[in-house]
Amino acid sequence: MAILAPTWGAGAAPSSGCGKTLASGVFQMTDQSVTRTYRVFLPSGYQPGIAHPMVMVFHGWGGDENEFLADDNVRTLAEQRGYIVVAPRGLGSAGPDSNRNSWSFRGSTTGLAGAAEDSGSHTRSTAAAAICNAARTPNFTYPSCKNIARNSCSWTQCQADDVAFALALVKEVESKLCVDTTRVFASGGSNGGMFAWELGQSTGSAPIFRAIASLIGLPHRGYLDSPGKAGGMPVLVITGTHDTTVPPGAWESTRYTTTSDGDAYYYTGASAIVRSWGTANSCPYEGKPAAPFNTGATQADCRTYCGGSAQGWSDRSAGVGWPNVLDCRAAMGHTYEFSWAWKLILDFFDAQS
Repeated sequence: MAILAPTWGAGAAPSSGCGKTLASGVFQMTDQSVTRTYRVFLPSGYQPGIAHPMVMVFHGWGGDENEFLADDNVRTLAEQRGYIVVAPRGLGSAGPDSNRNSWSFRGSTTGLAGAAEDSGSHTRSTAAAAICNAARTPNFTYPSCKNIARNSCSWTQCQADDVAFALALVKEVESKLCVDTTRVFASGGSNGGMFAWELGQSTGSAPIFRAIASLIGLPHRGYLDSPGKAGGMPVLVITGTHDTTVPPGAWESTRYTTTSDGDAYYYTGASAIVRSWGTANSCPYEGKPAAPFNTGATQADCRTYCGGSAQGWSDRSAGVGWPNVLDCRAAMGHTYEFSWAWKLILDFFDAQS
């Protein structure tokens, strides 16, 4: 059963840019005294008098503003559903850094783990612990993190506060285009997916976004914070069971996981962060395994704690509303699989009424 795109104009909260239009293209803005680059995709059906949904997409480590929008699946579905897509470029490829473009989030700049406790046989993660095994992980520390990194596990830029930049960029686009401010979403892949979690956890940015979707990205070990706004926030996480870069761990395991692709970084397990967010979204873990939920994406095994097995989550096409917290895993490695994953992401965003 196909999901019909909702009528986004009804009940929308229009931005200050309504009445204006902007051609698709690459633009620049200055934020925190740094020149930032972003690309805008405008659907051909854009009408300056109707507020449209907008999704911010954040590329992976070393990517750029074309990583998502170069894909036909991304552009075609955004076109069909009337989404404005904004794809910014991270920092790191130019002075004072000569490293890859990246997004900063807690742990990645300092190299320090969070203070939340992992269960199982692992010990408590404290603020003094590292996010990697330095003996097995090369030093990727950016020059801009020279006075911020606490160890050699730091691996993203420190030139600017990326949460503040994301907020400034949302404001910038909302002033130039007609955006439904109640339907602003954030998604990202790999490093960008990790940053999407940060946007959802930060009290400064969480109120701006309706929901987030992370593709092959998880927070570092110990950063199990729930959403940064009252009432919770819907989240979809898509990971690969064969991913050696950001492994999700086993179903129902809340142990942290370890990169095994030549580095040794530590990440929260998918079940651990999903349980944390489920509790904040009124679907706490109650000792029952996550129940299957049919999203229509046959490539992924999707499960949720929202409602639980007793309520029989099974099939969204049978009229069952989508759960607010959804954990999807596919038999894939550290790849985006836009051919089906992007549709799943937009289906999830469409379901947020």
